[in-house]
Amino acid sequence: MQRILSTELAGLVEKPGEKVTIAGWVHRRRLLKSVAFLIVRDAAGLSQVVVTDPRTREQLEQLPEESVVEVTAVVTANEQAPHGVELTAPVIHELSRAAVPLPFELHRPALGAGLPAQLDHAALSLRHPTRALNLRIAAAAAKGFREALEAQRFVEIQTPKIVESATESGANVFKLDYFGRPGYLAQSPQFYKQLMVGVFERVFEVGPVFRAEHSDTARHLAQYTSLDAEMGFITDHRDVMAALTGTVAGMLGEVTERTGYACPEVPAEIPAVHFAEALRIAGAPADEPDLAPAHERALGEWARREHGSEFVFVTGYPMRKRPFYTHPDPADPTWSNSFDLLFRGLEIVTGGQRLHRYEDYVEALDNRVGPYAGYLDGFRYGMPPHGGWAIGLERFVARLTGAANVRETTAFPRDLNRIAP
Repeated sequence: MQRILSTELAGLVEKPGEKVTIAGWVHRRRLLKSVAFLIVRDAAGLSQVVVTDPRTREQLEQLPEESVVEVTAVVTANEQAPHGVELTAPVIHELSRAAVPLPFELHRPALGAGLPAQLDHAALSLRHPTRALNLRIAAAAAKGFREALEAQRFVEIQTPKIVESATESGANVFKLDYFGRPGYLAQSPQFYKQLMVGVFERVFEVGPVFRAEHSDTARHLAQYTSLDAEMGFITDHRDVMAALTGTVAGMLGEVTERTGYACPEVPAEIPAVHFAEALRIAGAPADEPDLAPAHERALGEWARREHGSEFVFVTGYPMRKRPFYTHPDPADPTWSNSFDLLFRGLEIVTGGQRLHRYEDYVEALDNRVGPYAGYLDGFRYGMPPHGGWAIGLERFVARLTGAANVRETTAFPRDLNRIAP
């Protein structure tokens, strides 16, 4: 008999008496005086099995929670059961037994264990529906990212994660021995995606990036998933912002469609404010070189209050705070043609227009082109005006779901202190 998933039981409400087979984990046992209930969890949800036979009950009493079972039973309608169906007269076959006591219970609505304990026992804690939902949302967001960009004529690429020079600076990279010479784990695919604009005009990548930052905060990881895009033949950074707006809308639409999670609306045109005005709105000194978390929160409140938007673009960051490949504002080169996208008062996207002429790169690097020779070589052959962005997937999902820590939105986080499991 072919196994069915828990969600398929809803289609059998009108077929009482049919025999089916389910399989999954012992989510919970309720051992009452005259009857016992077995709740089986599979990848789709929960099923309720009713046990009245004494021998089957005795078998159930010996099965620890999280043991894996296969159950063949009779479909019986019950409005109070998950999907309106419960399974009766079961035959339970044990597939695998939980060999040790559980460090925490999974059947409760919220995990009682603290985050460190959850991460120490990630193989177990990730089975809890709330933790698993975060991963489903991340998967749906990544799928929406891909589909939205493919609809805009972007081509997916894969770039090296071992590189010969740091993308932005040498202070926060992981160094490694690459066959006797120095190498680094890539901080981003920035250089490669720019070069691939010269091939496909519009490209994107979903992949890991690595930051050796000594930041033990709720918003930083040493390895995270970056959703990168780069597009050619733009007028300036506003073309990039427009493409990003449609992409974020596609991501959230896919999350709602695949998981049922209620997502905020993305305006057709996200409100935008120049960095200098953003400082004024946030009550920050006019000479601040960057936005602090408190400033970002103030801007998020302003966007909700003035525009009814959970999103706001901050444009024109000072050139001195942006990477060397950033294109300056032609009207005032102290400002840049760059932006951050804030979501609910937190920066989740950084992007902008890039330099595209070889001589501009030589000038920006003050003729110190040695470490970047391979990257800059592509610009000697002609590159169109282009720009792009990068989204941190874990931070995006944390902001969407309200998770207090980005470690809750990835399966096996890597940070300043954690390299296992």
